[in-house]
Amino acid sequence: MLHRGNLRRVFGATAVALLLAAFMAFNLPDRAGADLARCQQHRADARERGAMVTGGGQRVLVIGDSWSVGLGQDDLGRSWAGRLPGEVHVAGFSGSGFSVGASTCGPVSFHDRAPTALAARPQLVVVEGGLNDYDQPAAAVERGFRELMADLAGQHVVVVGPADAPARSAAVPRVDALLADLSDEYDVPYVRTSDLDLPYLADRLHLTESGHREFGDAVAARIAATTPTRPALLPR
Repeated sequence: MLHRGNLRRVFGATAVALLLAAFMAFNLPDRAGADLARCQQHRADARERGAMVTGGGQRVLVIGDSWSVGLGQDDLGRSWAGRLPGEVHVAGFSGSGFSVGASTCGPVSFHDRAPTALAARPQLVVVEGGLNDYDQPAAAVERGFRELMADLAGQHVVVVGPADAPARSAAVPRVDALLADLSDEYDVPYVRTSDLDLPYLADRLHLTESGHREFGDAVAARIAATTPTRPALLPR
């Protein structure tokens, strides 16, 4: 038989559990709606940025995340990708990464989007990302990287690693080292950007307009340094 004190504890725990269940039932639809709206906005931004082609010359395809899209900028066309020389096409999606689990917006990993993006018939593919893989297991990042390299077989590819964004700074060294090792395994040039001191928006994750300029110019110069025999890749 339960004592009165034990009964109070049982009923108290039950009441707390019921309150938590009610709270979750009330808030889950709101959260799901917010996630849906966020993903819809990301898709709209991806379409808008994808329709913008900058520059002229050899065709360059950038497969990337919110940085390539220009999230947080009034003009998405001013994302860092527009600083690259050539006719630049951007296939970006905010929140995406090498791993499937980087985004909760469905099949939008770099591997998922690469086959469609290659319709641009690029002469150079620049893959930029890693910040959204900050909390993903190494095995998931590796699997996504290998699948992406299979998609890009026969293409001239450069991988651009994550910058040291303050909001995810603790995870950058791990992801940076993993992507560098995988790129080396596939004999793909790897451009480190974790040493760059860039200006960020208040979220400490996305770049300011000047940050996009600095990042884009640095990436262009470093890509040129990895491919000195390709004059079309020289920075502006």
